[in-house]
Amino acid sequence: MATSLGNIRIDGDRLWQTLMDSAKIGPGRAGGLRRLALDDADKEMRDLFVAWCEAAGCTVSVDGMGNIFAHRAGRDDTLPPVMIGSHLDTQVAGGRFDGILGVLGGLEVVRTLNDHGITTKRPIEVVNWTNEEGARFRPPMIASAVFAGVRELDWALARTDDDGYVYGEELARIGYAGATPMGGRDIDSYFELHIEQGPELEARNLPLGIVTGAYQVIGMNVDFHGETAHSGPTAMAHMGHRRAQRPGLPGRPPWRGGATRWSAPPCSSSRSTRSAGNTPTSTARRPRAASTAGPTSSASCPITPR
Repeated sequence: MATSLGNIRIDGDRLWQTLMDSAKIGPGRAGGLRRLALDDADKEMRDLFVAWCEAAGCTVSVDGMGNIFAHRAGRDDTLPPVMIGSHLDTQVAGGRFDGILGVLGGLEVVRTLNDHGITTKRPIEVVNWTNEEGARFRPPMIASAVFAGVRELDWALARTDDDGYVYGEELARIGYAGATPMGGRDIDSYFELHIEQGPELEARNLPLGIVTGAYQVIGMNVDFHGETAHSGPTAMAHMGHRRAQRPGLPGRPPWRGGATRWSAPPCSSSRSTRSAGNTPTSTARRPRAASTAGPTSSASCPITPR
């Protein structure tokens, strides 16, 4: 017998246990997670998520970027679905809930509707977006961007990680290069449950907040013109800007032509954990060092001029 919508509550213990089962896959530092997109831990988590969704009566499909959609039929299955989800991949030193709660919370919604025998008017789809964090393949949110039509599929599949592994090849390696067309369909609405990564709700004793805006991210390249020198032993009188003001000072010419562009070389901490013997087709790559250890210290990632 169906239950009144006003009396529905999720099974909090079940959701918590599902989150804890997820936390066993790709353990990281301090009780967190290190589950990079398309690595072996990500495959294991995907397999478990698919099994959970199928057990809940959902039809699972995977698109060309590896996004997973768990479809729960509605009374009118021709209507655009209500989509709920986020991502199951993490940062190099990630937490147990960031993104993961959004996916498994969506699964709990489906399970709760099943518990109460409720069929919604519209279908519901729980989605796991691939490489949403972008800790392994850059830029982040790449698979959802292709779904939304703001990135090209072929361009996205050709992205490489710090070890030279190709997104499309890694997707095929773990068995999640799907055949479902990318995007191109209507969505009724989208919901993403997320933990608050700050103190405001707790400080105000509020259980839930609705996001109404976000900060804008801006990237830029900066060129520094001049000479490199150590700030300690280099006297002020010999620094470029001082010599430019006082051309009579002895020493080398005040400015060297051109520019020095600075960049940070890839750190070993962003490398993925892969099964041995999986050699990519391309050979023009750096040596690889797969490791299950946590990220190295920042001292191993110096900034060098190029």
